[in-house]
Amino acid sequence: MKPSELKALINLLDDPDEEVYTHVKERLMDLGDEIIPLLENVWEMGDPFNNMVQTRIENIIHDIQFANIKKSLIDWAKNNSHDLLKGIILVAKYQYPDLDEKQIHRKIDQLIQDVWIELNDNLTGIEKVKVINHILFDVHGFSGNTTNYHAPQNSFINNVLETKKGNPLSLSILYAIIAHRLELPIYGVNLPEHFILAYVADNEILKVITQADNEYGVLFYINPFSRGAAFSKKEIDAFLAQLKLKPKDSYFKPCSNIDIVKRALNNLINSYEKLGYPKKSEELRELLDALSNFE
Repeated sequence: MKPSELKALINLLDDPDEEVYTHVKERLMDLGDEIIPLLENVWEMGDPFNNMVQTRIENIIHDIQFANIKKSLIDWAKNNSHDLLKGIILVAKYQYPDLDEKQIHRKIDQLIQDVWIELNDNLTGIEKVKVINHILFDVHGFSGNTTNYHAPQNSFINNVLETKKGNPLSLSILYAIIAHRLELPIYGVNLPEHFILAYVADNEILKVITQADNEYGVLFYINPFSRGAAFSKKEIDAFLAQLKLKPKDSYFKPCSNIDIVKRALNNLINSYEKLGYPKKSEELRELLDALSNFE
């Protein structure tokens, strides 16, 4: 599109005719991310008393960013779901489209480095988990956010790294990312009401010993919301009985990264509904639906 055509389009944003605005919006959205800096500049230079134009620009920018996140999430599910951090960063970009990804990676790299220094091959699974617990909860001071348990901020990885507080899912995600980078067999478990982790025995261990906690090859479970406390399948059975839920395989065995991101989106939907933000809940449902065909 020629600069003159683009300028003419933007000038039409103050047209009161909704049909004209709809046409202009569609044309601008077709241009994608590249148009955002220009729109932001127009917004900054615009008349603060012309609320209609300012609001329209904000809506167009938001819709372009939302479409980009949706496309990126689908691409992640198709091609990069092995990278949990990438998926959970995309979730955070829904609320913080301009977040600094490099800063997130730097903070997580530091946590990984601090854990790695304390690990060695002679440690048992439990001992390795104790090392992670010490670094994450004692040294760096991460903890469960019991005061504002349902706050949406608990689900955004950038906020969790900054405030060092999270919900069971976000703390488990951080824990699992660290474990994965250090090649420790720790995976998420989609337990209702309270996300947890499983420390899984590899096939060689299972051939030699029979210490696996259950038929899924889990040696023990981990609760990052309780400072990494380890527990067994019996505790899950008791928890399900308390909730009056029948046991299912998915409550005991590791789940996929796609399932984890879906759960993060569900948590956010519930959080924003409690806070009275139906539009955000609706958009997050759209992102969740975009992942419905992926396991």
